[in-house]
Amino acid sequence: MYTPVIGTLGYILSPDGGKVLLVHRNARDDDQHFGKYNGLGGKMEEGENVVECMQREIFEESGLKCLEMSLRGTINWRGFGREGENWLGVVFLITRFSGVPFKKNEEGELSWHLLDLLDTLPMWEGDRYFLPLVFDKDPRVFHGYLPYRNGRPVSWTYSRV
Repeated sequence: MYTPVIGTLGYILSPDGGKVLLVHRNARDDDQHFGKYNGLGGKMEEGENVVECMQREIFEESGLKCLEMSLRGTINWRGFGREGENWLGVVFLITRFSGVPFKKNEEGELSWHLLDLLDTLPMWEGDRYFLPLVFDKDPRVFHGYLPYRNGRPVSWTYSRV
């Protein structure tokens, strides 16, 4: 039986659309993501839907309130977790928000990064497959399969509808 952890992952665009807010996961040595840059998000809690989860996670991790966001895709990360658990991620692009982002949170430092330079940052190898789909102008939602083995992606496939 396939029972993935369900989580959300959000990418917050700057008002000019040229930068994205990322967390540099550098606060805890035992963090599976230590040293990597990542979007914001986390596990869905009982009683909430994916939109509520994304809004809560963005607020908790950045202090920002989502005013406008769109579903960009879903990703089935098989074997991704610390113990090899499977994840089903729902990926959002936040295009309008209120508030001023925290400088840091319990996972690390928050900062804005140019979209054109994302490929120069240390991040999960698999993120490089789907990030272009998050920020492109194609309005269709993507649905990807990104299995991991020993902390590395094995393959990447996706379709759009």
